[in-house]
Parts: sequence; structure tokens; C-alpha cells
Amino acid sequence: MKLLTHNMMKSHCKGVTNGFPLKLSSTKVDVKEVEFNADFITRMLDRLEWGALVEAARQLGVGDSLPEMAPEEGGDEELLRSVHHVLLEVEVTEGELECPETGRRFPIRNGIPDMRLNEEE
Repeated sequence: MKLLTHNMMKSHCKGVTNGFPLKLSSTKVDVKEVEFNADFITRMLDRLEWGALVEAARQLGVGDSLPEMAPEEGGDEELLRSVHHVLLEVEVTEGELECPETGRRFPIRNGIPDMRLNEEE
């Protein structure tokens, strides 16, 4: 699961009012090179929940190059490359997501988060 995906996910457990951001923990993280596209990253900056991205990246130990505050006007190429790396090249292959409100844990196996709920959830 890439951090781009994580940034757009939330919990849908009963009684949850926000469910975002999901706490991320990993037991296996892979880094796979992806071709850099500055235009794509620039367009994504406005769509990201920046604080959640920085927090998730730091939970994985890859967020040191990201500023606390979201960049304005796209930022320079070095920053865009850092965001590209965190969003698209870092992939959680094993781990779990945790609902911030209920504590319900969702496994990540082979890079795929399993967000299925039981009927009572």
C-alpha cells in the first residue's frame, strides 16, 4: 500500500464520525523506484491531507525530508522529489491500519489493506 492510498482512506466502522487518519504500522516496507512526474506531484499537493502524510511517513521512518507545513505554489524540485518518494516509492507490504476512534485494526498483506467489516461493525 502506497502512502498516496493511505492518505485517502478512512474507517467506516459503525459510530465513527471521522475515521481519519488511520494509524499506520508496518512490519515490512519496500521501496520501489517510480518515474518522477513533477506535474502529477504538483497537482496532488492540493488534494493531500498534508499533516496525515507527514505523520504516516514519519511512522515509517521516511518523512524526515518533508516540512511540517504543506508547500505553497508547488515548491521546488527537491521538495517535489521528496514528496514523490514518500507518496509513490514507499510501499507498506505487511502491517496494519488502526481506526483512530475505535482502535479497530485492519491488516495489510502483500501490500493490500483489508478494510472489510463484520456485520455488527
